[in-house]
Amino acid sequence: MKSAYDVIVVGAGPGGSTAARYAAELGLDTLLLEKRQEVGAPVRCAEGIGTQTMKRFIEPDPSWVALVINRCRLIAPNGKYVEIEAPGEGLILERKIFDRRLAELAAEKGADVRCKARVTSVLKDGDAVTGVEVKHLGKDYKIHAKIVIAADGVESQVARWGGVNTTVKLVDLDACAQFLVAGMNLDPVDCCYFYVGHDYAPGGYAWIFPKRSDLANVGLGITPLHTTKTGETAADVLHRWMAKEFPNASIVSMVVGGIPIDGKPRQISASGLMIIGDAAHQADPMTGGGITNAMIAGQIAAQVGAKAMRANDVSADALAEYDKRWHKEVGRAFKPLLSIRDEVMVYDDEFLNDLAGRLGDRPRLTVVDVFKTAVRTRPRLLWDLGQLAAMGWF
Repeated sequence: MKSAYDVIVVGAGPGGSTAARYAAELGLDTLLLEKRQEVGAPVRCAEGIGTQTMKRFIEPDPSWVALVINRCRLIAPNGKYVEIEAPGEGLILERKIFDRRLAELAAEKGADVRCKARVTSVLKDGDAVTGVEVKHLGKDYKIHAKIVIAADGVESQVARWGGVNTTVKLVDLDACAQFLVAGMNLDPVDCCYFYVGHDYAPGGYAWIFPKRSDLANVGLGITPLHTTKTGETAADVLHRWMAKEFPNASIVSMVVGGIPIDGKPRQISASGLMIIGDAAHQADPMTGGGITNAMIAGQIAAQVGAKAMRANDVSADALAEYDKRWHKEVGRAFKPLLSIRDEVMVYDDEFLNDLAGRLGDRPRLTVVDVFKTAVRTRPRLLWDLGQLAAMGWF
């Protein structure tokens, strides 16, 4: 590694690799650092993504697409379901291969990529971030940069070292658990399954994202208040559900963690610093999905960084353009999405069963059809849906 770069990106997830790719493409001398020994491991994701948003950055490739999704099922507490058709609109990824490909693209554009490179601190000049300290293969380095992009996940330390508070309140965090499960026998296989109701996932929802007919990511996110009240963790709830619904299936791997879903506007830049992805709490507050949001943030950060470098101004005021562009393109939808989630999550099982009964016999449903039916019983949803419609979501 050299002693100085234009941009250092910390974290080689989809957001970090995308930021490094576009920064290098825009002519910036770029270093991408990953603390683990390989990019993409361990997988901490349900691996689902929308096809059209993906194509903004990269064309789908069979090497990292496990399955194309054509529909989804919303399953009520009593087992009745609503099926929504969405031909070709979703992909289930092989995240290890996908993440590695994104890092390769960054390298192909000219970025230096280093794995097993753990950032231990940031360099500062007053309030301005001016680089990072790194431990790499047993040696310590001080590497200077005009801009540091923090893409180091929900537990981000780089942002805090840089003077930006990224802590999360317990009530603003989904507790999640996911198993990779073999022996499933799913039919249809080109379908994502979402389960709602207190028994499935208190205060959240459960999912099955197939990778093939006999292999799937099975997981759930719940309110941490459930653990506080009962002592039962997200993994406990998932084990209980697995034992009941899939007693003959086998758990191949397991991951647990938390996803910030507060949906609140927050500071995501400072002098010499921009924060992206889970580090900036950019996961969708309704679904918890974060891959494409992180990639969008990475692209915006690289573009703002390149503009700032051309103007020789990486001050907090100059980099605040990143905050503004993120909010305009994505972040402004978070408040109505969070409001919809809060409204839906307080539905009792009886209402969810009734909603599934009303919709279950209708062919060729869309998401809009589901919300229209829900609005008739919960008119408060109408305002939030109207805001999303005004932003072009429907």
